[in-house]
Amino acid sequence: MYPTRNRRRTVAAAALSAALLAGLTACGSGVDEPAASGTGSAAPQANLTVLAASSLADVFKTAGAAYEKAHPGTRVTFSFAGSQELAAQVKQGAPADALVTADTKTMDGLKAETGDPAIIAKNRLVIAAGKGNPFKIDELKDLADTKVKVVLAAPEVPVGRYSKQILDAQKVEVKPVSQEPNVRAVLGKVEMGEADAGLVYKTDSAKSGDKVVTVEIPDEQNAVASYPAATLKQSENTEAAAAFVAWLSTPEAQKILQDAGFQQP
Repeated sequence: MYPTRNRRRTVAAAALSAALLAGLTACGSGVDEPAASGTGSAAPQANLTVLAASSLADVFKTAGAAYEKAHPGTRVTFSFAGSQELAAQVKQGAPADALVTADTKTMDGLKAETGDPAIIAKNRLVIAAGKGNPFKIDELKDLADTKVKVVLAAPEVPVGRYSKQILDAQKVEVKPVSQEPNVRAVLGKVEMGEADAGLVYKTDSAKSGDKVVTVEIPDEQNAVASYPAATLKQSENTEAAAAFVAWLSTPEAQKILQDAGFQQP
């Protein structure tokens, strides 16, 4: 579990560290640097590398630009992939400063490599049907039709695990034509007409415009995806990484996430 108390403690610690470093920098340079707007203190400057789940690709580009604008001198570079791929990279010692996964299970498996995680957003699944929805798919059980080519994420991928969870709960048996390494690959198959339908996150489907038809799944049949963020112990920019992770829970960052369709943590 990721209690609010721990998150507040992490945010407070990060803010204090940032403030102390800012003070030292000002003394050394003889120039008082103003606090970044909306942050309450200036964060340490650094070139940060953040490993993030594929479903965050669009919104994090916006968030990264906002963070860099509020923190001159800091550059944030993202590397997007399926959460299971990111976990493998972390265990192999890939040079990075922070990690955001699309599930708590993957993050929990990296306790030795991360700081204390905090949930920054939540998401839900939808059915992405092909353009025009020719098979008139309007609920989960329609995916069991053998005439419908369904693509799912692999079961070791968070969205694949969520997909299996909700299909099993509704006793819907689906034989996918392929199992993909991340949610973007699932969506891409449907967009290109290589599949008739797939299970993806609501935020991803919304980005497809008229390339797919989004079919909502009732809450009682759905799964909630939680996105934890944490610093990496292998980081060479620990204070700056902590400041960025803490910022993801601020009102500014939360507005960006929610404007993109993510739910409050």
